[in-house]
Amino acid sequence: MCENENAFYIPVTCSYCNELHKVYCKEEDYNNWKDGAGFIQDIMYYVPPAVRELLISGTCGKCFDEMFKSSVEDEDEG
Repeated sequence: MCENENAFYIPVTCSYCNELHKVYCKEEDYNNWKDGAGFIQDIMYYVPPAVRELLISGTCGKCFDEMFKSSVEDEDEG
């Protein structure tokens, strides 16, 4: 979903870096997900996984990658 003046967006602040992000999606899909109609990846399949994670956990992609950087490096070495 692209960013435009008529798009629905949710302002989400990362709980780690405090950076404000605008998550663009269909309003109906967001409401359905919040109401428990299904999994976010099924309802908002068009939203990138890192952005969906931001909605779920309040963690932006950059902070998520940084938090799990050492576990990925450990897996690569093993």
